[in-house]
Amino acid sequence: MKKSGLIIGIAVVALVVALVSPPIPQDPDYHAFADQSEFLGIPNFWNVLSNLPFLLVGVAGIFGLNRNRFAGSIPALRTGYLVFFAGIALIGFGSGIYHLNPSNGSLVWDRLPMALSFMAFFAVIVGENISENAGSRLLWPLVVAGVLSVGYWHLSETQGRGDLRPYALVQFLPLLLIPLILLLFRSPFSSNGWIWLALGAYGSSKVLELADAKIYELFGVGGHALKHLLAAAGALSFLAALLLRTQLKGRA
Repeated sequence: MKKSGLIIGIAVVALVVALVSPPIPQDPDYHAFADQSEFLGIPNFWNVLSNLPFLLVGVAGIFGLNRNRFAGSIPALRTGYLVFFAGIALIGFGSGIYHLNPSNGSLVWDRLPMALSFMAFFAVIVGENISENAGSRLLWPLVVAGVLSVGYWHLSETQGRGDLRPYALVQFLPLLLIPLILLLFRSPFSSNGWIWLALGAYGSSKVLELADAKIYELFGVGGHALKHLLAAAGALSFLAALLLRTQLKGRA
């Protein structure tokens, strides 16, 4: 109970900090990616093409769940797994659409599926490590919160008072809470190594995103395209977890 209280307490503190903080508008320079090369008539070619792995991983995850091929999954959390992989597949489309013509308007289609995946992944981690019932009950409220965070940001931008605070919570609060959950609660599976790898891949992808221009100067490939590949590798790591890990005896 104390461990769950700690997780809830941190979430509440983060929410309060976000509420009392000033609004965070979208930086217009965010859309100015270093690699804007065109190929085969496709603008921003590598930033568009590098989204293909998201589609492949998402479809593979949905296919595996529908064929009941994942021994490392919990049946009660199947909907959460499906929402996660559906979100990952939709990132392949949404992010591709955004990078064809980067703007605040097209960025909505990038962020909506990401919000779906963030929230579904968090609900699954809660369900796997704390309580299956809690994870199942949290799934749809979290998904709705994720969608609303993107909708609120977009509406605020159109009204000239852009505010990314809710979306920032959706994206970064799980990155803070999930490692704590993995450390504080006993996993029902043989290993959490794949989950840690997924978290590490996503965290590293954010570093590549920040170093977009520098990486382009050094290697001729933008850091943002590499960010896509590494983030997709994180989703692939979770897919590997469902395939390769096993449930511990007595905890199925």
